[in-house]
Amino acid sequence: MFSKSRINEPGPKTGTEGDRPKAPETTTKATMDYTSSASKAKPAASVLSSDLTVVGNLKTTGDIQIEGTIEGDVRAHLLTVGETATIRGEIVADDIVVNGRVIGRVRGLKVRLTSTARVEGDIIHKTIAIESGAHFEGSVQRQDDPLSNGRPQQAAPAAAPVVAKPDAI
Repeated sequence: MFSKSRINEPGPKTGTEGDRPKAPETTTKATMDYTSSASKAKPAASVLSSDLTVVGNLKTTGDIQIEGTIEGDVRAHLLTVGETATIRGEIVADDIVVNGRVIGRVRGLKVRLTSTARVEGDIIHKTIAIESGAHFEGSVQRQDDPLSNGRPQQAAPAAAPVVAKPDAI
């Protein structure tokens, strides 16, 4: 009369057309490359809060947003200086956005001073944008590679021979 159906039961079904074992799922190399690159997502920017004071240099290959006070040099890929931030030292990055205060040299491929920026120091850049209202005291110099040391290497002068002269008594 009534028979128990195996449709809703977990596990492999037997006695029906679904008896054949399924082929193992294969993943193509293209799919593997996509998933492995998707799992290596770019990390979020590091944020230094407004109540933080750092004495020393900061260096990262990633992005950083500074809201506090830094007494030292900062090097990053993307550097955002927040409105409440103060940096006393050199900042070097591919992309720099200054909303706060920087006392020191600024070197970047792309430098942007917003209307709330206060910069006291020289800016070495490839491209620059200065919004109306920004406060800037210093010089501006365009270079194709502002991230290099900024000073061309000069050959050392030939050493002059040292001649000792006896002191007269």
